[in-house]
Amino acid sequence: MNFENKTIVITGAAGSLGRAVAEVFHAAGARVVLMDMKQKFLDNHFPDNDPLYAKIAVNLLDPVEVAAAFAEVQTADGGIDALCAIAGGFHMGEPVHDTAPDNWDLMHDLNVRTLLHSVRATVPDMIERGSGKIVTIGANAALKGVPGMGAYCAAKSTVMRLTESMAGELRGQSINVNCVLPSIIDTPVNRADMPDADPALWVVPSDLASVIMFLCSPQAKAIHGALIPVVGLS
Repeated sequence: MNFENKTIVITGAAGSLGRAVAEVFHAAGARVVLMDMKQKFLDNHFPDNDPLYAKIAVNLLDPVEVAAAFAEVQTADGGIDALCAIAGGFHMGEPVHDTAPDNWDLMHDLNVRTLLHSVRATVPDMIERGSGKIVTIGANAALKGVPGMGAYCAAKSTVMRLTESMAGELRGQSINVNCVLPSIIDTPVNRADMPDADPALWVVPSDLASVIMFLCSPQAKAIHGALIPVVGLS
């Protein structure tokens, strides 16, 4: 796929999936705007001064900071063609009745609030331009409640419902909003946390990135509000 002269924003770009998504769009010729919490995270994983990469440190939980970061991109590049809202987080362990309020808030903040702030800063520009793509990250596990994962499943379920709502609201503006539902992603953190599991059954980040790239392509123009499972061999 060719994404030359297209601007793609990736939140959570320094994470394992964010880096994989950045790489596939870079290879396709896009200008890739990398957003993450700290500049050092971005510099550690994207050390070169590649003209196709732009690195922006932004706290996605601060709506003013997010608005300023996205406005900077829109001014510099003339608009945003696609938003890949990768930023998120995972927590599990406690039953619902014993989950601390801080952990409920953490899951909502990392998975839902970061998305809301990002789309609030992106969608008006896409509406004005009459086009755009947004891809969100749900979870295959959140298709139903899972013991010990109540807060995470609830947050990712919210992401999925918001995706469907936005898709219905924006399809008439030629803006596609879709969601991928990965199972366990093969990352160093997951390998360390689950040493007895077989990562060959998990989702390879580059495979998930390819699905995300397709959803941002012209070939996906007829897809709105899809929740697409990407589960590897698990």
